[in-house]
Amino acid sequence: MSPQPKIKVLCVDDSALVRSLMSEIINSHADMMVCATAPDPLVARDLIKLHNPDVLTLDVEMPRMDGLDFLEKLMRLRPMPVVMVSSLTERGSEITMRALELGAVDFVTKPRVGLRDGMLDYAELIADKIRAAAHARVRQHPHAAAPHAAGRTGTTGDAPLLRNPLISTEKLIIIGASTGGTEAIREVLLPLPPDCPAVLIAQHMPPGFTRSFAQRLNTLCRITVKEAEHGERVLPGHAYIAPGDAHLKLARSGANYVAELDYGEPVNRHRPSVDVLFHSAAHFAGKNALGVILTGMGKDGAAGLLEMRKAGAYTIAQDEASCIVFGMPREAIAMGGADEVTALSEISTRLLSRLASMGDRGHRV
Repeated sequence: MSPQPKIKVLCVDDSALVRSLMSEIINSHADMMVCATAPDPLVARDLIKLHNPDVLTLDVEMPRMDGLDFLEKLMRLRPMPVVMVSSLTERGSEITMRALELGAVDFVTKPRVGLRDGMLDYAELIADKIRAAAHARVRQHPHAAAPHAAGRTGTTGDAPLLRNPLISTEKLIIIGASTGGTEAIREVLLPLPPDCPAVLIAQHMPPGFTRSFAQRLNTLCRITVKEAEHGERVLPGHAYIAPGDAHLKLARSGANYVAELDYGEPVNRHRPSVDVLFHSAAHFAGKNALGVILTGMGKDGAAGLLEMRKAGAYTIAQDEASCIVFGMPREAIAMGGADEVTALSEISTRLLSRLASMGDRGHRV
């Protein structure tokens, strides 16, 4: 059997040091190689034609052409897997969220200090993200949604309210995702009505980006979206996103659900971990929860979704055709953790339908 061809990576960054470090990291792995580097998008454009890379790593802010402008053109004219290389700054995180909307698969964080040591510390993570990107399903984005495309009174206004508002005080929606998850989460949350149950979300994302992610979703959705805070009450009509450096757990305080943040060790190499959130939902919510596992590489969340199903929760896995990376859902399905496997575009509808039927049967916390 002939060996698998190496993943060809084109690195685009205006910093010669970053280009050198990325080359060193990528070329140290036997299954990938840097086929070329470019200091700006204009040079990259010609190198893409010459080398036909499998994955592009792209800096956020560069001279001659903004990284977002280049990404938008690339995804419209020549879609390919792109991993953004972003600084941990407020502006950098906002731009990265926009890049994911435009079709980037994932992003790598540039440390603000100690660039060389910081990048080398991320070596395995960078390699994992490039592998995931190489297997990602990239879709053409002719008209990527602008940040203000669907505000609270915008195009989602025709989403139905739930038939029995009382169920919103009793039920919970629990979501886990990784690679490709930011856009998948947005698609699930946008149709949800203001009276929907609380939503708890674990998305693999480093510190400094989850707040921007939550703020961005909050401008688009009819529910309130925020970064979770330790000890706060979990309320209907709200979505709570795990901070990038903490596990998010569901807990109880008397009759109320509350959010709990745990800064313990990573689980399945992640903090936040989807499994941690799912296991807590199985324990504290049981049959009153709906679990959803979305696109992502690896197996985080598979065991937790099975635990939720065993506890009586209704569970949904995103189907292969609509996933950017069909890793986490595949593992959950294989373990028997999913009651149904559904296209991303149908998940919100299935959640609302299931919630309505749960209310009709009179389930109570």
